[in-house]
Amino acid sequence: MGFAETFKALSDPVRREILLMLRDQKMSAGEIGSHFEMTGATISYHLSQLKKAGLVSESRYKNFVYYEINMSVFEELMMWISQFSGGQNEKG
Repeated sequence: MGFAETFKALSDPVRREILLMLRDQKMSAGEIGSHFEMTGATISYHLSQLKKAGLVSESRYKNFVYYEINMSVFEELMMWISQFSGGQNEKG
């Protein structure tokens, strides 16, 4: 996982909304898609970008693929961001 892919995935408002939906539960692509007015192919594209960035993972159960949020990537990102808070730049 690289931060470039993570930030690219997070830059899209649809993908951010999908992540919020997955915050509390696993969902199938159809369940996710029912919240948007877009084609299944477009939802699949957004999910593939989230998977590529490592932000979501998928699991199969019977005929369905379920997506869930990958919190370890968010934790890594938050640790990186936390380096920029709380301290002051020391100059000479």
